[in-house]
Amino acid sequence: MAGQMLLGLSILVGLHEFGHFATAKYFKIRVDKFYIFFDFLFPLPNVLNFALLKKKIGETEYGLGWFPLGGYVAIHGMIDETQDADSLAAEPQPNEFRAKPAWQRLIVMLGGIIMNVITGIIIFTLLTYTQGESYLPASEVRYGILPNKLGEEMGFRTGDKIVKINGRPFTEFNEVYNPEVMMGSNSFYTVERQGQLVDVPVPANFIDRLSEQGQQRFVLPRNPFAVKTVNSGSPADKGGLMPDDRIVQLDQKKVEFFPEFQQDLLAKAGKPVKLVVERAGALKTLDITVDEEGKLGFFPKSLLHESVRHYSFAQSIPVGTNKAFGVITNQITAFGKIFKGEASFRKSVGGPWEIAQQYGPTWDWVWFWTMTGMLSMVLAFMNLLPIPALDGGHVIFLLYEMIAGRKPSDKFLENAQKVGMMLLLSLMAFVLIINPLLKKIGI
Repeated sequence: MAGQMLLGLSILVGLHEFGHFATAKYFKIRVDKFYIFFDFLFPLPNVLNFALLKKKIGETEYGLGWFPLGGYVAIHGMIDETQDADSLAAEPQPNEFRAKPAWQRLIVMLGGIIMNVITGIIIFTLLTYTQGESYLPASEVRYGILPNKLGEEMGFRTGDKIVKINGRPFTEFNEVYNPEVMMGSNSFYTVERQGQLVDVPVPANFIDRLSEQGQQRFVLPRNPFAVKTVNSGSPADKGGLMPDDRIVQLDQKKVEFFPEFQQDLLAKAGKPVKLVVERAGALKTLDITVDEEGKLGFFPKSLLHESVRHYSFAQSIPVGTNKAFGVITNQITAFGKIFKGEASFRKSVGGPWEIAQQYGPTWDWVWFWTMTGMLSMVLAFMNLLPIPALDGGHVIFLLYEMIAGRKPSDKFLENAQKVGMMLLLSLMAFVLIINPLLKKIGI
C-alpha cells in the first residue's frame, strides 16, 4: 500500500511541478530549483537543508529531497515558501517571475493544475481503451433489487425485478438511473413482483428528493458477494476476515446479498458480531466488532457477471475525459455537502494512510492507475482552491491585478502566503495527528 501511494504521488507531484517548470521556461523565467519532495523541513526553508540526490544543469538544480511531502519549483522572483519579500527587494530582472506580464504569470501558476488535468484525462482515456468499460447487464440482476427509503416510498419492494423503463425493455442496469427518466414527465418503471407486472411511477418532485438524500441510487441490485480486499488494521482484518471469504451468516441471520448485509451491519454499529464465512469449502466462525459507522473494513466483489464494452482509441478520448471530470464533479458535490452540514468534515478527510488503504494491499496495475488518475484530478481541484500558498491563491491575486490594473504589494503577498501556510499546516496537523487520534479513542 505504501509503495503504491508513494509511486503514485511522486508521479503526480513531479508532473504538477513540471507544469510550472515548463511554462516558466517557455516565458524565459529563471527556475532555480526543481525538486521532488522537499530538501528542507517544510515549511521552514532554512532548516535541515539537504537533498538525497541533486544535479545542476544550466541555471536549474534538479533534486530529490529528504522530506517526502510534495515537491516544488523555485521560480526566480516569486514569493512562495522558499522566498519572501525581503529577498526580492532589488529591482526585478528580465528573467524574474515578477518582471513578466500578469497573463504570463497566470499561465505559469495554472501550469501545474493544467498538467494534472491532462494527466488525469490521459490515464482514464488509456484505461478506457485498454480495459474497456464494465457494466452490469439488466438480465444479470436475477435476484431483484433492494430499495432504500426513497425507493420504498416510490413503491419498489425488495426482490422486485425491473423489466421495463417507460414501457420499453432495457439492456444495462445503469439505465435505471438515467437522468432523462428521473426528470421526465410521466416516467415509470415496470417490475415483476410475485409473477405480476406492476408499474412504479416516478414522482414529479423526484429530483429534489434524490438531492435531499444525497445520492443517485434509490435501488440497488441484490448481489451475492465475496471479500475482495481487507483494509489493514480494520475490524475485519483484526477479526481474521480474508480475501475470497464468502460471508454466509451474521449472528443468527443468513447472508445472501451485499445491500442487505450492509443494512444489517448498520443496525449493529459498535457491537460485537459472529460471522460465519465459507473459506476453501469449509465454514469458519469469526468474532468481529463492527465499527461505529456500521462497517467492517473490506471491499466486496460482486458475484454477478459484468460485461465489458470496448472502445476505439478515438472513442476512448471523450469517455475518458468525462470520467476524469466526473472526479472533480464528485469533489464539488462533497464540498457542498460539507458546507451545508450534510457531511462530516472530520469523516470526509483522510491522510496518507487512508490514501494508501484506497490503493489496496495488493499491486494491481489497473487499480493503481485508476487511483492515480483520480488523485491527479483531486490534486488539480485542491490546488485551484482560492487559498494563499496554493496555486489557486496566486491565481486570485493575479486575476485581481489584471482586473484592477495594479498588483498587491510584495509585503501583502508575503503576509498572505504566511496566512495560507498556517491554514495548510493546521489542516495537515488535523489530518495527520488530531483526526487519527480522535478516531483511535472513539470520538
